[in-house]
Amino acid sequence: MKLKSTLGLAIGSLLAASSFGVFAQGQGAVEGEVFAKRYFTDSYRKMDNGNLYGGSVGYFLTDDVSLNLSYGEYKRLNHDSFEAHKSRKANGSLSSLDAVYHFGEPGVGLRPFISAGMGHQSLNQVDRGGRDRTTFANIGAGAKYYFTENLFAKASVEGVHGFDNHQSEWMAGVGVGVNFGGKPAAAPYVEPVEVVEEVVYEEVITEEVRVELDVKFDFDKADVKQDSYSDIENLAEFMKQFPQTATTVEGYTDSTGNPAYNQKLSERRADAVRNVLVNQYGVAADRINAVGYGESNPVADNATSEGRAINRRVEASVEAQIEEVIVVE
Repeated sequence: MKLKSTLGLAIGSLLAASSFGVFAQGQGAVEGEVFAKRYFTDSYRKMDNGNLYGGSVGYFLTDDVSLNLSYGEYKRLNHDSFEAHKSRKANGSLSSLDAVYHFGEPGVGLRPFISAGMGHQSLNQVDRGGRDRTTFANIGAGAKYYFTENLFAKASVEGVHGFDNHQSEWMAGVGVGVNFGGKPAAAPYVEPVEVVEEVVYEEVITEEVRVELDVKFDFDKADVKQDSYSDIENLAEFMKQFPQTATTVEGYTDSTGNPAYNQKLSERRADAVRNVLVNQYGVAADRINAVGYGESNPVADNATSEGRAINRRVEASVEAQIEEVIVVE
């Protein structure tokens, strides 16, 4: 294979692969590389140090280990001939298969590596114009810097030892390449969070509410006094809040006077309070019943003026039930 063909294929691979930005590093990835190396020969071989140009392709068996196949051709590798100390222009090729272990995690950044493998070197115009073929073992180290998930630059140093000529030589080189086709980077592990559903128990409580009215009257009067209006209004608002309620307004007198008269007076007092609830505060008339009980059911002693003042009254009460939902933990 000619050098131009080798470089052409390698460069073409780089350009084609660089368009696949969706590819990532890791197991299953393929790397293509073009390189230039300086080859330092053993003095025993009477050859000048030369340059090696070529390319390689590698396949990642795991996220860290790849298997690389490379091929390169020598340039300016002159050989001192045994014939009258003439210098011959030596050329040839170098191919190798290496296992490479990468340190660090796949991704953008620096990844040092070490390598080891086997290779084959073929040189012509060596040893009286003949061809020199050598199988060798090689070991190396270096680093790659990934500018993106796909594009990297490389620097390396390699030592080689020939099994046929028993010579040890070395190379130093640089290269650029692309990495594509690997698996996407694994998402970071997130500890699963156990969701405990909180059970909420609700309890409905029925509560009874009550409003009472106690309106006092002057002696022998059925007129509602001004200071009683606020109490009557409170009862009216309660009944509006609970429209299902109804009430009975009960009128009373003290024991002074004729019982028949007192009965009529107690009825007028009950009607007076009912009229205030209906006409002034807007409670429906059919929700209020007015009843007079005369001088019966005293709540104080009619023998005293203070007791009689307490007995001259109108009473009413309204009860309602409300439901409250509470959370039981």
